[in-house]
Amino acid sequence: MQSTNELSQIVNQFAIQGQVLDIKPLGNGLINDTLLVHTDGPEDYVLQRINNAIFQDVELLQHNIDCATAHIRKKLAGDPDIERKVLRFLPCKATGKSYWTDGNSYWRVSVFIQGAHTLEAVNPESSYCAGKSFGQFEAMLADIPDQLGEPIPDFHNMELRARQLHEAVSANPVGRLAEPEVQAILADLLPFEEQMCKAERLYREGRLPKRICHCDTKVNNMLFDENGAVLCVIDLDTLMPSFVFSDFGDFLRTGANTVAEDCPDIDKVDFRMDIFEAFAKGYLEGAGSFLTPIEVENLPYAACLFPYMQAVRFFADYINGDTYYKIQYPDHNLVRTRNQVALFHAALEKTPQMQAIIARVTG
Repeated sequence: MQSTNELSQIVNQFAIQGQVLDIKPLGNGLINDTLLVHTDGPEDYVLQRINNAIFQDVELLQHNIDCATAHIRKKLAGDPDIERKVLRFLPCKATGKSYWTDGNSYWRVSVFIQGAHTLEAVNPESSYCAGKSFGQFEAMLADIPDQLGEPIPDFHNMELRARQLHEAVSANPVGRLAEPEVQAILADLLPFEEQMCKAERLYREGRLPKRICHCDTKVNNMLFDENGAVLCVIDLDTLMPSFVFSDFGDFLRTGANTVAEDCPDIDKVDFRMDIFEAFAKGYLEGAGSFLTPIEVENLPYAACLFPYMQAVRFFADYINGDTYYKIQYPDHNLVRTRNQVALFHAALEKTPQMQAIIARVTG
């Protein structure tokens, strides 16, 4: 990381108010480097180095964010607390764009929202808040006139993930296909492949729309005020056109699992129905104004889809020799795969209960 003086020079590429007094790390994000910038002016700022190894089209990334935040600002016009309810990114003084590059790294600056905090705990109360907030976020963007792109193409495309698994099996680059457990997991996953690729088929048939979705719906991607009320959704890098299943299923994949995704004790894996019910209730309150019947009907499918998709991704990486996900020990990806397969089956078994909850909430 650059020195404080170098970082100050980067911050000053943007239209900040006041002089930089101090810069220190902020949060525990795994993708971008995030720093808090204290100034002697009326505002403090958040400086981020964008990880352009993951987000390779920074122009598109920032276009999405700029369009979405501007659209939300129009929706919130007149709200006296608007500056805490939507992120504001500063323009680069030289270009007017919301990012600046030094030739190697890409940087952006947003206004720090005072008095806000995030939560890490997933419980029914925070799950309800998350569901409602992400649903409202989608609802505000349902009529956005701008064309947004995919900063990570095919991010939640199950057909692509299935093809990647088949390619890994065909190549078998490190010989792991001979392992009995690999064969057993493959035999377990493949019969569900067609069923889990339903979203792409419905889209091609013109029955399922794409929406502007957040695509990273963790509980800590919301800011809360001093009284515990949700202020706004943050971490907009994965904002893109997707199926609403992305925002619904991705939260539940981690939030409703009774253990961490790499817990090796598979007997402890279960799908929490209290988390599902709370999140679904909040989400349908927030997004119900625009959802179509087919989207609502398939929310239980979304809850099954995401552990299945993640199992496929971990499993393909294991077969390929652990080239994508960081591992802490040799069979880490295999442990993750077992865990997600168990979560998938737990969710699949509880599909009738999920359907009953959706019917009750929408009825």
